[in-house]
Amino acid sequence: MEKLKSRTYVLKRADAPLSLMIPSKGTTRKPLLYFDGKTNRQLRYSPNQPSPFIDEQDGNVVLEPIVFEDGMLHVAESNPVLQQFLYYHPGNGKIFEELDSERDAQRDLEHLDIEVDALIAAKSMEITMMETVARIGLGIQADKKTSSELKRDVIVFAKKQPHRFMEILNDPLLRVQDIVARAFEQQILKMRNKNRDIYFNFPDNKSKFMTIPFGEHRISTVSKYLQSDEGIETLKLLERHVE
Repeated sequence: MEKLKSRTYVLKRADAPLSLMIPSKGTTRKPLLYFDGKTNRQLRYSPNQPSPFIDEQDGNVVLEPIVFEDGMLHVAESNPVLQQFLYYHPGNGKIFEELDSERDAQRDLEHLDIEVDALIAAKSMEITMMETVARIGLGIQADKKTSSELKRDVIVFAKKQPHRFMEILNDPLLRVQDIVARAFEQQILKMRNKNRDIYFNFPDNKSKFMTIPFGEHRISTVSKYLQSDEGIETLKLLERHVE
């Protein structure tokens, strides 16, 4: 653990309650354990003990509640045992984390950098690429939008979801995904059976194409298949028919 100093801890959940107490010790069903590389050691916070580990404590244990008020907990430098307890606590990084202004500023800068890159890319994007991004990222019928509406929607998308925007833009499957999105948009491909199965919708071909596995997205699943050896002929078929 790093050197001791006054520290502030914050709950990670966005809807933090006014007051939240975390247990000072584990139970039989839910023990508080820290794996030190060799064994699991039990944790227990007692302000009159020199260590947060039960195997280093004596029998004179005084338990004290650990309460986050308004999502925050301040621990003074004079309480090193509580700091150590929170450091080794299995909820550290999951339920709560130490407030770190430098780390948080770095995270903000990284997000801002991606947001700036996304906005620059969106602003300079050609209309055909805007249509592609709108189809895949926003799930809209791009050909129903005016150029101004389309540009606005794509720029707002880049600002609100810059990571997702750049992920789409840098995806090597982007061209194939656009073909698939247009095939659905133009009803060359149709969903049936509670949106589980995909069927061709040609005048002379209404056969089943594939079933989408549970939890997967139809466009990404179809696009991956079309990139395979088995799907190349279907890709050529769709390329000939999409407008």
